Amino acid sequence: MKPIWIVDDDQSIRFVLEKALLRESLPTRSFTSPREVIAALSLATEDTGPQVLVSDIRMPGGSGLDLLEQVKKKYPGLPVIIMTAYSDLDSAVSAFQGGAFEYLPKPFDLPKAVELIRRAVEESQREEVTEERMADAPEMLGQASAMQDVFRAIGRLSQSNVTVMITGESGSGKELVARALHKHSPRAHGPFVAINTAAIPKDLLESELFGHERGAFTGAQTMRRGRFEQADGGTLFLDEIGDMPFDLQTRLLRVLSDGHFYRVGGHGAVKTNVRVIAATHQNLEQRVKDGAFREDLFHRLNVIRLRLPALRERREDIAMLTRHFLQQSAAQLGVESKRISDAALGWLGQFSFPGNVRQLENICHWLTVMAPAQVIEPKDLPPEVGVAAGSPPVPVAVVPEAVVPGAVAVALAATPQIALLQLGVNSWEVGLEADATALLASERNDVWNELSRRFESRLILAALAVTRGRRIEAAHKLGIGRNTITRKIQELGLE
Repeated sequence: MKPIWIVDDDQSIRFVLEKALLRESLPTRSFTSPREVIAALSLATEDTGPQVLVSDIRMPGGSGLDLLEQVKKKYPGLPVIIMTAYSDLDSAVSAFQGGAFEYLPKPFDLPKAVELIRRAVEESQREEVTEERMADAPEMLGQASAMQDVFRAIGRLSQSNVTVMITGESGSGKELVARALHKHSPRAHGPFVAINTAAIPKDLLESELFGHERGAFTGAQTMRRGRFEQADGGTLFLDEIGDMPFDLQTRLLRVLSDGHFYRVGGHGAVKTNVRVIAATHQNLEQRVKDGAFREDLFHRLNVIRLRLPALRERREDIAMLTRHFLQQSAAQLGVESKRISDAALGWLGQFSFPGNVRQLENICHWLTVMAPAQVIEPKDLPPEVGVAAGSPPVPVAVVPEAVVPGAVAVALAATPQIALLQLGVNSWEVGLEADATALLASERNDVWNELSRRFESRLILAALAVTRGRRIEAAHKLGIGRNTITRKIQELGLE
């Protein structure tokens, strides 16, 4: 394993950390200034660089924050832990929240420091494995047996021009499979043209597919080539084929039969050489029985059927896909990729994902923008994930109708443990629900501000009680800055 790099001008700090990490069989390398680290990085390779960097924030000859910025340019995925005194917390947190793995306030508890470094090592190793997997599977990701079957099918079909029907739920990645089939086929040098037949109005779909001649209809100022002509020599992907209008199905059948078609308003047959890949989330057999889909077209398209599993059928792939989409989103937005904790991955693993892979990708985009810290925790996940993953339901849904907020308060005052078990809820949530309902019923228009003030006041007072009035320590426990807690105390009149 690569060493843990420790940067601190205090020899005693370096010595203590070196000995503690050595006992944990973690190799170390120590430096006294950022300049030494930069010089060592210029000579380091991917195999000899640091596994984790632990740096002080204030040192002669350079700042730990400046070092962080330079290190991230060469090792964007390297976990960096910043050591800082309590007096530096505000500037440190705000400055490196977007880049550092964590901060370690001095004086620190040695076992906790070692635990933090070990977590950073595990994160670093996970990132290395993920990067290897990304390089091995840049098009589609999946270790589940159901996905391996899909990959094997793509491989078997790679040298064939046979028509393929891809079935699967919306958002499961049918177009990705179609693109992979095209890329690994003899037609890879030709165009790949995709059209969603359900997204185009019926009156325009015929022109989109087959093109039109000039003057064929109002607004047809010039001749236009359709998707079949555009895909000549390549692959045409017809998504949501089950929604194609019945009369157009006849025209499609003729093209699949002999490769000829007519543009709208045209009189001369056009020849095209296209491989068709179709996809649908519908049960086409049932559509045929209902008379909504031509049976002869169904059999023409259904030469090879490839079923794509829903994401809930391949839960073992969720962690890999999540990290992939987080990296992808970060690259698109030009920011550093966020990491996700095992606890948050556990919640995602329980979610049913009705929107499949597309929904997971959207969630990762949301997290890249909205998650406040660099490491995503369960509390950062969007609301629909928490509800679907089994978090406590809304208090109103679990409190018996006969129980009113006043009765809840009496029960809790008498036997809080028993009352909470019987109700299945937290007392403060019940109270919050009751207060919110009462205020909303009073036609006030400042309910949000009123309840926010109450919540923040109680939270700050509780923290100050625990820390015996020490504001900096209270801010640290709450996860906010010293200036923030001072401002809130003044705004809420808690002086």
